[in-house]
Amino acid sequence: MADAAAKDRPNVWQYIGYSYGRVLPSSMRMWVAHDLADHGAVRRHMIRMAIPPFLVLAPFWLLPASFYVRLEMTAPIYIWALLMALALNKVWRRHRLAQHGVDPNLVDEINRKKNAHIHEAYIRKYGPRPSDAKSNSSPF
Repeated sequence: MADAAAKDRPNVWQYIGYSYGRVLPSSMRMWVAHDLADHGAVRRHMIRMAIPPFLVLAPFWLLPASFYVRLEMTAPIYIWALLMALALNKVWRRHRLAQHGVDPNLVDEINRKKNAHIHEAYIRKYGPRPSDAKSNSSPF
């Protein structure tokens, strides 16, 4: 059983490549779906996206300058990179799911689970939604 579970998870090199854009083999689709659309997906995405700008900006801290000058050089860029990663996290995770051949609408699965009671209350009060109602949350 452990061997089957280990086959469905990427090794260290596959994980690093996957984190920054490479496609994993189709045998790992369930793991990809869990990684990009289950609990903690946004947190994992933000951690992955925080590392590259940190590595690019770290050498600026080696320059001979005061703490405040180094902070003024790096903090705005780093904060901007994190804000862009947060703003685009859903778009990026949707793209990654599609890239791996998984339904991109899984990105909304956490939100659907969290708000299921609201939808059930709506159905009890007003009846089911019409079949032509849109359910895609794609921003495009």
